[in-house]
Amino acid sequence: MSLGQNLQFLRKRDNITQEQLAEALEVSRQSVSKWESDTSYPEMDKLLQLASLFHCNLDDLVQKDVSTQYVEDKCNYDEFMNQFSKRITLGVGLILSGLTFILFLMTFISEIQGFNMEELSGVIFLLFVVVAVAIFIVSGSQRNYFEKKYPYIENFYSEAEKDAFHKKYTIFITTGVVLIIFGMILAAAFDIVISADHMINNIIDFDILGGAVFMLLATIAVILFVYAGTQKSKYNIDHYNLMHDHNSQIYKNSKKNSSVSGCIMMAATIIFLTCGFIWDLWKIAWVVYPIFGIACGIVSTVINRNNDDED
Repeated sequence: MSLGQNLQFLRKRDNITQEQLAEALEVSRQSVSKWESDTSYPEMDKLLQLASLFHCNLDDLVQKDVSTQYVEDKCNYDEFMNQFSKRITLGVGLILSGLTFILFLMTFISEIQGFNMEELSGVIFLLFVVVAVAIFIVSGSQRNYFEKKYPYIENFYSEAEKDAFHKKYTIFITTGVVLIIFGMILAAAFDIVISADHMINNIIDFDILGGAVFMLLATIAVILFVYAGTQKSKYNIDHYNLMHDHNSQIYKNSKKNSSVSGCIMMAATIIFLTCGFIWDLWKIAWVVYPIFGIACGIVSTVINRNNDDED
């Protein structure tokens, strides 16, 4: 297949018009038309731009038939996983944003007449959590339905697409780590420069402000981590397929993790309700969820490691 035929195939695959491609490359539409009809040949810098735009190797673009390397995403897996990734990231971001909002609220407003700030903060945080939980439930239900409908996905991602994402993944993770470190430095600076009980006109409480600033940066960092992680898992289609292969160890691990994690979170709910209804500890009882959530992560790691050792 010629360069022109490859170019035409890739352009139509990505639903790009000749005008749009010409605009992206800063050439005329007539130039793109001539390239596709093989009546003229793009310069080297334009070839490199084309290879980058369509996520393919230069040799494949010029010398091979790229259509044979293309596997169609028939079930819209990429679009679904992108939406799932955004929803999960939004849910996690809402929970952390709730904590951040409360800290900033307590920084600038020490009390509101007629309201207990601790109770008000708890109510606000629970509102954020309720919305996040709703997002998690809907997203989990939709993914469960999708996976049952499409238990096997043909690997349609090219190596060039995976390499392009890996560069973005590195940027996301690095940025998140830098934000957390910078937040720790700022929080420490507040403690060192300003005394813990210092306030300006009884309005700004610097004792809380340092933690609020750190929480803000940490929230942004975690959002980057979650989005990057969910997007990375999207490209691991082999793992996706093994998760639905009843004979694979990954499938067995997943089932065991789900059962154990479900029991742990059920125990957390029982403790939360018991502490609330019997001892009226609603304001602090919610801490069982992050604690037991961490326990789920530890148990999952142990199960996977033990199964790996058995293999």
